[in-house]
Amino acid sequence: MAEIEDPSPGTAVAPVTAVCPCEPMVDKAEDKPVPDTGRSPDCIVIGAGPAGLAAALEFLRHGHVPLVLEKDSIVGGIARTESYRGFSFDMGGHRFFTKSDAVNRLWQDLLGEDFLLRPRLSRIFYRHKFFAYPPRLWDALIGLGPRESIRVLASYLRWQLLPYRQVTTFEQWVTNAFGKRLFEHFFKTYTEKVWGIPCSDLRAEWAAQRIQDLSLGVMMKNLVRKTGTRVTTLIDRFHYPRFGPGMMWEAARRRIHGGGGEVRMNADVIRVHRNRMHIDRIVVREGEREYSIAAELFVSSMPLSELVGKLDPLPPPPVLAAAGNLRHRGFLTVCLIVDATDLFPDNWIYVHEPGVRVARIQNYTNWSKAMVADETKSGLGLEYFCNEGDELWCMDDTELIALAGRELETIGLLPPGQVIDGQVYRIADAYPVYDNNYTANLAQVRNFCDGLENLRTVGRNGLHRYNNMDHSMLTGMYAVRMLLFGEHHDLWSINIEQEYHEWIAGS
Repeated sequence: MAEIEDPSPGTAVAPVTAVCPCEPMVDKAEDKPVPDTGRSPDCIVIGAGPAGLAAALEFLRHGHVPLVLEKDSIVGGIARTESYRGFSFDMGGHRFFTKSDAVNRLWQDLLGEDFLLRPRLSRIFYRHKFFAYPPRLWDALIGLGPRESIRVLASYLRWQLLPYRQVTTFEQWVTNAFGKRLFEHFFKTYTEKVWGIPCSDLRAEWAAQRIQDLSLGVMMKNLVRKTGTRVTTLIDRFHYPRFGPGMMWEAARRRIHGGGGEVRMNADVIRVHRNRMHIDRIVVREGEREYSIAAELFVSSMPLSELVGKLDPLPPPPVLAAAGNLRHRGFLTVCLIVDATDLFPDNWIYVHEPGVRVARIQNYTNWSKAMVADETKSGLGLEYFCNEGDELWCMDDTELIALAGRELETIGLLPPGQVIDGQVYRIADAYPVYDNNYTANLAQVRNFCDGLENLRTVGRNGLHRYNNMDHSMLTGMYAVRMLLFGEHHDLWSINIEQEYHEWIAGS
C-alpha cells in the first residue's frame, strides 16, 4: 500500500486530541489483503452531497487535492435532481437561501446567471381547504370558521396560563407555543406523516431547532404592528438553479476536477481503518473490485451510524450500540408527467389532510420552467415519507404511480385521466429522527467521534442533525479549516443561532 509518510507541503494537521477515556489502547487490526490503487491523495471526502462537495472545494481552495468518494451514481445526496424523459425532478424541493456570505458567494460563483431568484408560494391543504403558509392568523381563523376560531384562541390562552412546565416532547413544545387546538389542526397529522411516530415521542429539540421564535402570540402581534422578531418562515423569495439543485452539484464536481481533484462515483467506502484514534486508510468497493487508499485527512458525510459500524477496529460496545440506535426516516417521490398546465400556483403544498398518504406535492414548473421538457405538460412530485423496507417503501412502482394519481384527484388538484407517465425515486436515510433516545445516543457517539484526530463528520447525516443545505455546506467548510489549521468550531451546533428554519418538518 502506498502510505503517505508526511503531509503535503503547507498542510497543517490538526493537533492530536486525547484518546476517548472509554477507548481501549489497541494495535492496528490486520485484515485480508486489499489491492492498492497507487494513489495517495492529500485528503479524502466521503460523500458527494452539499457538505462533502463544499469540503472538497475548501480543500482545493487551500491548495490540497481532494478525492471525493460517492457510493451513488449521481451527486447531490438527498438534494439531488433526477431526470426522466427530459423532465427534471428535485428530490424534496430545495430552496437556496442563506445568511452566510461564504456560502452565498460560492453558490453565485458556481452558477452565475443560472442561479435564478424565484418567488415563494406554499400553502397547507387541510379539511379540503387551502391555508396560507407561512401561517397568517386571520387566514387560519377564517378557514376554520368562527366557532372553531374561538376554541383555538381559548385553547391558546389556557396553555399560556397553565403551560407544560417540563417540556421534553414536540407535542408539549408546540402546545405551549400555539395551544392544543391549533397543534391538533396544523401540526399533529402532518408531523406524524413525516416521522412515522407520535408527536409525544418526538423530541422538543426538533421544534426548538426548526420553529424557533414563531408562536401564536407572535402571529397576533404581527396583525397590529411590526415586531423585532424575524421569522424565517416569512421569507418570500429564494434562489434556485435553472435546472434544479443537481445543476449546482454538477458545477461543483466540474470545479473539483478542474482543480486536479476527483469525484469518483459508484465508490462505496466499506471500511475505515484506524490506529487507535488516527484514521490511516479506507477500503473502497467499486462493483466487484475492492481497493484501499491511504491519506492524512478525512471528512465524512455518510450517516453517522454507518461510519461507526465501518470503523476497524470497532469502537467500544456502548458507542456501537448508541450509533445503532440512531434512526432515520426515508421518503419516496412519485414523479408524474401530467397532461395539464397551471394546476396550482404553489411551489409546493403541505398536505395535512389525514385521508390521503401524500405529505407534500411539488409543482416543478413553478420552481423553474426549464425543469419541464414540454410546456404543454406539468411535472409533479408527490412525496411519501416511510421507513426503508416498510409496506409503502416496498410497494410496486406501478401501484405507487396509480396511488399518487388517485390522491391528486381526491384532493381536487388534477382531473381524472391526466397522468401520462411516472417514475418513483426512493431516498433512504433522508431525515435524522429526534426520538426519545436521540440526545443520549448522539452524545455517546459524538464523544467518540470528536476524539478522532484526523477525521471530521459533516452534513445532515454525518452529524445526525436536521440541517439546511447552507448549514451542511458550512460544516464541510469549517471541518476542513479545523483539519488544516487547527481552528475550533462546534460543527454540531452550527445552525443553533440561525434564524431561518421551517416550522413544518420536511423542508
